Amino acid sequence: MSPRYLGRRGGTRPQKGVAKLLSEVEARKFAQLWVEAWNEHDLDAVMSRYAADVVLTSPTAARLLGDASGRVVGKDAVRRYFERGLEAYPELRFELLDVMWGISSVVLYYVNQKGTRTAEFMELNDAGSVVRVVANYN
Repeated sequence: MSPRYLGRRGGTRPQKGVAKLLSEVEARKFAQLWVEAWNEHDLDAVMSRYAADVVLTSPTAARLLGDASGRVVGKDAVRRYFERGLEAYPELRFELLDVMWGISSVVLYYVNQKGTRTAEFMELNDAGSVVRVVANYN
């Protein structure tokens, strides 16, 4: 991902730590690859999008993991949670309905195989990896 940067000095080189405004093309590409990886149940491809220090918060995580906070911290823990999710829902499939983008973030709005609508807010670090996820369901 090569985001467009805000606050450029002199034009071409991004400053470390400067917020990135994602373009529509970048956000849609991110979403497409993410959904494809999930639909193929390719956990390595899914996990390639997440940073080592990712924090995920989800009602599904609360239910599957028996932790009312629904909070999963760190890439290894998120991977174990996703593995458990794929075991619990072997027919898991997502259909992307919409993508929204902003400064260092993207929201994926999709429906799963059961018809549940989900919106996942994902905050990205300077490298374009997901550092925070907040999932919401209908």
